[in-house]
Amino acid sequence: MPQVVEIRWHGRGGQGLVVASEILAEACFLEGKWAQSFPFFGAERRGAPVQAFTRVSSSPIHIRSMVYNPDIVVVLDPVIYGVIRVSEGLKPGGLIVANSHFSPSELKSEMSLSNCRVATLDAVKIATELGLTVAGLVVPNTAMLGALVKASNLAKLESVVKAIQRRWSGKLLEKNLEAVKRGYDEVKLG
Repeated sequence: MPQVVEIRWHGRGGQGLVVASEILAEACFLEGKWAQSFPFFGAERRGAPVQAFTRVSSSPIHIRSMVYNPDIVVVLDPVIYGVIRVSEGLKPGGLIVANSHFSPSELKSEMSLSNCRVATLDAVKIATELGLTVAGLVVPNTAMLGALVKASNLAKLESVVKAIQRRWSGKLLEKNLEAVKRGYDEVKLG
């Protein structure tokens, strides 16, 4: 049976985690992989905790449930750590890609994590510097997508760039391309 890589995304409504999940799936598809992406939220409003899921495989994916035991967890909002146990169900040796100003070892210690890898990126800083905000809320999704791609090797940065180019144009395209490249270059791998 082919291996399916499962990713669970945590963030708040309006931070672009659903869009990031979709862009990753599209980038993997452009590389000839099978992928699915879907959100999980109800009547939440902007700023409420939300989740999205991505699966990637070299063969068709027949699973249609939420991701309960992810290989990778991506956290877009540092506040989420105090609300949700993001490492719940993470497979042994799994990866957490976190929006944090902490180093990977500091975050691992702060969250009492063991038996997993941690990568960190101050995506809030990048998104703020680039002016990636909506209604006053910082949107760190593409910076975190760059960090995820570097930490996981799930897709090539070039494929992510192509997927982003298919979604946006003009200044928004330029800002998101810069964010994904900075995320890729500035992520701290632990």
